[in-house]
Amino acid sequence: MNNKDIENHMKNVFDTNGEKELKEHLKDAEEVRRKNFGEKIHFYAPSFMYYKTSHCHSSPTDFPTISITGRSCALKCKHCGGTVLNTMYSATTPEKLFELCTQLKRKRALGCLISGGCLPDGSVPLGKFIHMIEKVKRELGLTVIVHTGMINFNTAKRLRDAGVDAVLIDVIGSDETIREIYRLNVTVEAYEDSLRALHEAGVAFVPHVIVGLHYGKLKGELHALKMISNYQPSALVIIAFMPIHGTEMENVTPPKPTEIAKIIATARLMFPKTPLALGCMRPKGKHRIETDILALKAGVNAIAFPTEEAIRFAEKQGYTTTFSSLCCSQVYSDFIV
Repeated sequence: MNNKDIENHMKNVFDTNGEKELKEHLKDAEEVRRKNFGEKIHFYAPSFMYYKTSHCHSSPTDFPTISITGRSCALKCKHCGGTVLNTMYSATTPEKLFELCTQLKRKRALGCLISGGCLPDGSVPLGKFIHMIEKVKRELGLTVIVHTGMINFNTAKRLRDAGVDAVLIDVIGSDETIREIYRLNVTVEAYEDSLRALHEAGVAFVPHVIVGLHYGKLKGELHALKMISNYQPSALVIIAFMPIHGTEMENVTPPKPTEIAKIIATARLMFPKTPLALGCMRPKGKHRIETDILALKAGVNAIAFPTEEAIRFAEKQGYTTTFSSLCCSQVYSDFIV
C-alpha cells in the first residue's frame, strides 16, 4: 500500500466500528507480516515482572530495569505518578550503576534496561552516566537498552558511541495529551525533534506508541505513527494505557482490545518491513488475552509477556515461536529483513 491507500484504509476503519471493516483491516496487516517476515513469532519475558506459563517463565536477574534517578521524577504524569520507578533497581550515581551491573553480571544477567524519572523538560538525566554505560558495555558485555525521554543530537550521538544496543522513546502525537497527562510544556514538535536526533545520530532506536493514554481514548496515536514513519526506526513497539493503583488515572477505563488492534494493524501497514512488537505495558486479565490474540492477527512480530492463550493461538496458526528473556525492543536484532 502507498501512503494514500493507507490514509483511505485508516479512514474507513477508524470512521466505522464495524466488525467486517476491522476483520479486513487485520487480514491485510497479517498478510503484510507473513509476506515480509515469514512464519516466526518472538515472545519476550524480561525481568521487569514475574511471569510464568507452561512454555516459559521470567528470571529475576536476566534482564532487570535500573532507575538512575531512584524514585525521583519531576513530571509525576497522571497515568504513572512515578510508581513504575518503585519496581526498578536504583543506581543514582555512575559508580553505583557500574557496581550494580557488575553484581548483575555475576548473577549471569544478559543485560538491563536503564531508565529513570524525567526532568521538567521531559528528558531523563543520562549525561553523567554515559561514560559508565560505555564501561558496562566494554568490560561487562551486557546488552544495554536505554529509555531516554526527550533527547538531543549530542546525547544521542554519545549513546551511540557508548555502544548501547537500542534507545527507547515514547512518542506522543497530541499536544493536549502532552499537557494534560504528562504535564509537560512542549508540543509534538519536540518529539519529532527527538526522533530526528536519534535518526541523525545513527543509533538504533525503538519508538513506543501508547494507545489510549488520553484517558483511555484514542487521540494522537496516528499522528505519532506518521511522525515516526519519517525516521526509519529499528523497530516499533505498541503499548496501551493500563490503570495503575495509586495514580490519578487508576479508575480510567483502558482502550478496548479492538482499538489497540486497529492501531497495531495500521502500524503494520505503515511499517511493512519494520519489526513490530506488542510491549509489556497493557491491561491484564481477559483484556490481555483478547488483545494478544488480536495483536497476532494484526501483524505483530513479537509480544512481551504473552498470555498462555496467545501462545497456543500462534502455534495453532502454524507460526514458529521462540522465547527470549531480553527486552522486546530487541526484536529488530532477531530478524534479518
